[in-house]
Amino acid sequence: MKTWAVVGLGNNPERAAFGVAKLLQDKGHRIIPVYPRAETVHGEVGYKTLSEIPGPVDVVDCFVNSTLVGKVVDEAIAIGAKAVWLQLDVIDNDAIARAQAAGLITVMDRCPAIEYRKKS
Repeated sequence: MKTWAVVGLGNNPERAAFGVAKLLQDKGHRIIPVYPRAETVHGEVGYKTLSEIPGPVDVVDCFVNSTLVGKVVDEAIAIGAKAVWLQLDVIDNDAIARAQAAGLITVMDRCPAIEYRKKS
């Protein structure tokens, strides 16, 4: 799964999404920033919403509050993403159940950067 839409990714290097997106990029993934300001991050053009992304998305990586993530997961289902990844402390069992029912691979309350380090 090479194309990762990173929801909540802006140009603030203090935010976890910034570093995780760079690690994903360094590991060979294409990252697509999704953020209200649609900023270009790590050389990749950003979009305000998932539905604005032209082309397929493999993974929707969610750096948003648990109270907001259900809407993001529903949008991931709507655009035909293959997977949703809810970051550490982002928990919504109902949203995960909807994603699984739609056939998406789901990960919740984990960080891909930590998972990559476990493999090293």
